Amino acid sequence: MKNLKGDIIWSILLAIWVIILLIPESRETFIHLTEKYPYLGGFVKFFILASMGDMLGSRIQEKEWIIPNNFIKKAIVWGILGMMITLVFTVFMAGVAGAQKVGKLPFNGSKFAQAFLGSLIMNLTFGPMLYIYHKFMDLWIDIKFEEKVNVTIKAIVDKIDWYTLVSFSWFKTCIFIWIPLHTIVFLMPPEYRVLASAFLSILLGVLIAITKKKKVQ
Repeated sequence: MKNLKGDIIWSILLAIWVIILLIPESRETFIHLTEKYPYLGGFVKFFILASMGDMLGSRIQEKEWIIPNNFIKKAIVWGILGMMITLVFTVFMAGVAGAQKVGKLPFNGSKFAQAFLGSLIMNLTFGPMLYIYHKFMDLWIDIKFEEKVNVTIKAIVDKIDWYTLVSFSWFKTCIFIWIPLHTIVFLMPPEYRVLASAFLSILLGVLIAITKKKKVQ
């Protein structure tokens, strides 16, 4: 019964976001606010949606709804990542367009090529660093507020499962999941890209849960 109640609440929260985007008036207001305050918008989107992904991942891993330890602190980390993504989406798409224009990348004028190349370059460069930043900050929070000891870079590095991070998160998810998905995101109008990426962060929560299960096994 408790799990069913949690399933319903989580689904309602997700449905609220979908309804906001389906109703023209609320969608226009939402887009206007996120365009006027892009970094704040990126923070809020990831703070909420990526944290929902964390909770869903915990649901999959533990087979019940559990609010993760230091939930709000880790949600703030997601919000900061949302602000970073808000910036890098513009940087990589504009950078690819500029490189195509001067002949340093092929297929100038092709929207699909720009989206694919932007996603490819972003996920082969920024993508791995995003994983490291997220892992470092999560572990810093765990060590600081759960183990309550002094945090050092060595302590964080020693706790990271580098094999899984590289073999699964980098070589599998970055290449076979995020490159095609972000290609689709970059084909969307700019005002929807960060929001779409925030929804994809729910998938990231599921992937993190799968990674943890693989590690336990």
